[in-house]
Amino acid sequence: MQTLGINAPLTDYLADGDITTALELLYLTQKGVPAHLINVTTHEGIVMLTGITDNLLARERAEDIALALRGVRGVVNEVLISTPAVPDAELQASVTSALATDPATSFYGVHVAAAEGVVTLTGTVQTWAEKELVLRVGRGVRGVRRLVADQLTISWDNLQNSDHEITSQIRESLAWDIRVNAALVDVRTHDRTVYLSGTVGTATELAQVETTAYQAGATHVDIRDLNVQYWATNRDLRGDKYAPRPDEAIAEAVRAAFRCDPRVLAYQPLIMVHNGIVTLSGTVSNLLAKQHAERDARHVVGVADVLNLLKVRTSWFIPDLYIGHTIRAALARDPYVGQDEFSVYVRNGKAQLYGQVSSYFEQDQAGRVAAGVKGVTEVDNWVTIPGSLHFDAYQTYSWKPGLARPNPDFALAERIRSRLFWSPSLHRQAIEVAVKKGRATLTGTVESWFDRDQAGGAAYAAGAWDVRNDLVVDLDAGELYE
Repeated sequence: MQTLGINAPLTDYLADGDITTALELLYLTQKGVPAHLINVTTHEGIVMLTGITDNLLARERAEDIALALRGVRGVVNEVLISTPAVPDAELQASVTSALATDPATSFYGVHVAAAEGVVTLTGTVQTWAEKELVLRVGRGVRGVRRLVADQLTISWDNLQNSDHEITSQIRESLAWDIRVNAALVDVRTHDRTVYLSGTVGTATELAQVETTAYQAGATHVDIRDLNVQYWATNRDLRGDKYAPRPDEAIAEAVRAAFRCDPRVLAYQPLIMVHNGIVTLSGTVSNLLAKQHAERDARHVVGVADVLNLLKVRTSWFIPDLYIGHTIRAALARDPYVGQDEFSVYVRNGKAQLYGQVSSYFEQDQAGRVAAGVKGVTEVDNWVTIPGSLHFDAYQTYSWKPGLARPNPDFALAERIRSRLFWSPSLHRQAIEVAVKKGRATLTGTVESWFDRDQAGGAAYAAGAWDVRNDLVVDLDAGELYE
């Protein structure tokens, strides 16, 4: 069970009933969450999730969707996991294989044991971020009901920061994170326990602050005095996030972000910054590292754009036949697409996926799984959805004979607008939505690349088969609608 910000005073103007209704609608229309099996209640902005799902990723996804909802101050996740029975030996082999084929965790040397769906992980990793990555990979294996990682210890590379160093690193990281308003957060460290107090605007922001504290070396983080209050999202309070920054300082902040990401840390990409535009060059050994490097850079304050010139080159030759076999095995153990049939072709590290799935979420999931395999340099996702010419117009509606069908493009546009309305960072921004034959076009201005990516993700989540994201990142955009 995870509780976020429960002691925060109530100041949000959104009614609990409205939050519950909005979240239930999101679950109903967003794939990857069994809406009919999850119950939602809200009290003073704290969302309680109960019910059942069949995999850990869906449980985590349900919580993430709730945290990102406007008006939510915290989430208590008590959703139970009821997975299909997988023999212990098979489950142990699947988790071991998942860790071994992931480009980052393959070097960690984690031991796996399984008993009745409970997977126990033992060994030593270097950082908290590495441990979290191991857990993430474990959650992505079909049949895992619970992960136990008490004996997966962190060595901190035999170097522990002092309390002063932990506090300084947290403050520095928060100051450069576009997702967090550091000016409203106070940080204090004693005996490697970090005490956070002050105010954040959303539950997602609170979770990001807590993550930053653990990344800096905290052994425990106390967030009881870090309150979630809606007024803290006001742009006027985040002026420092939009002020121009020196190129040299931006480059150093991007390097610091890479040091916190175990997928990128080992490669040390070359970073050049000119007028806030970041150019990444050099080589990485896997596609996920390239993708994460760009994402990490876009989260840094002052970054106007990212030009990703990173080349994916493995340190040793991996035969295409082996890569294809590994992709098929990874797809088979995935909780979302493990029951589907795929054809995989690999040439010079470029993977092509073919097959049929029931939703665009599962189509995207298949591509993400393939990208996470060592040796894959590029992915062409040709997986299709039966009965859909790019767009299943009625996939999220209950239609009965005799009732007029909704206009599919209009319905999709309304679903996208609803998601933008319930987004803490997007609902006041100047975003226009147009839909034609299932393809969404977003125009207008947003305050950051993070917001631009969030808007595009909202359109895909609403059911668009393609999104043309023409949103312009304008640091003065907030003045248009405040």
